Amino acid sequence: MPLYEYVCGQCGAHREALRSSSLADEPIECERCGSDDSSRQLSRFCAMSAGADGGHSIAGGGCGSCAGGHCATCGSH
Repeated sequence: MPLYEYVCGQCGAHREALRSSSLADEPIECERCGSDDSSRQLSRFCAMSAGADGGHSIAGGGCGSCAGGHCATCGSH
């Protein structure tokens, strides 16, 4: 089952949920305030692979916290 990200329209809380693709765009209850005014967000991702020289290259935009800048959470540079 895919992992989807949601944001609450009432309090702005973010959450992730494993849901079937048929439910992906359906609202989900907020864990913080209980509202069902949520919307699915586009997920950012980071992929690493070993380069020919043994170094690593990073593709994607980093994690959701760093927006592609230097980040201690995902190691993005």
